[in-house]
Amino acid sequence: MDDTALVSRFLRDGFVKLEGAVAPRVAADCARLLWRETGCDPDDPATWTKPVHWVPGMAQGPFAAAPNSPFLHHAYDLLVGRGRWEPRYSLGTFPLRFPHEEEPDDAGWHIEGSYLPEGESWYFTNVRSRGRALLMLFLFSEVGEKDAPTRIRVGSHLDVPKVLERYGEDGASGLTLAPDLAAASERRPLALATGSPGDVFLCHPFLVHAAQPHHGTGPRFMAQPPLMPAAPYELERVDGAYSPVEIAIRRGLGQDAPAATSGYSTRR
Repeated sequence: MDDTALVSRFLRDGFVKLEGAVAPRVAADCARLLWRETGCDPDDPATWTKPVHWVPGMAQGPFAAAPNSPFLHHAYDLLVGRGRWEPRYSLGTFPLRFPHEEEPDDAGWHIEGSYLPEGESWYFTNVRSRGRALLMLFLFSEVGEKDAPTRIRVGSHLDVPKVLERYGEDGASGLTLAPDLAAASERRPLALATGSPGDVFLCHPFLVHAAQPHHGTGPRFMAQPPLMPAAPYELERVDGAYSPVEIAIRRGLGQDAPAATSGYSTRR
């Protein structure tokens, strides 16, 4: 996929899938370390006793390498803007989903919160996506349609800005937003985040998505870290140098949006 097609698809759908964005050896090393953290035997399903294993942040070498390939760095430049994102050296908490008769209780439609106001217990987001440049999905196992792939409402990133606009700069919690986000995006077509180890989905921070039960035969190993901004997103730039993420927010608000490549350089 060339740069123009990548940006165009991101603006239209709210996400792009980058196949093989993580080198095979790096992806395999990440999976090996994750298996060790679960305490489960990959060859003995009898040891897979929970539907979800939550593995805290991992910062060993493979997890630092995974989000930092030149290919991914160039994609971050294209979507967020050169110099506008912070490098990652870990992949956050892993929700590792296993085949299990119990149903998960976290399968509602939502967007990710990104900051925790004082005195609050739920993470918030606002119309400028404070604290989050992108949502990223890193696959470290084969993920088919029955393997609890993340469900995505295609194009829903354009529905969210109007919902968030009413909450102003303070924003709102995921708990408050969830019903309105689900209703605003219910007409959108569904996509599934399926793929192979090393595939990465780069998603607009306002993409509405949801978990689902695992009805396959092998565990789903995936990370869902944010890409952090180096500076806040701006929706009124004097120089017109909007990133594709900002352009999409402006479109969702019904504002005039410039061409996706105007005003900033994406070349290395």
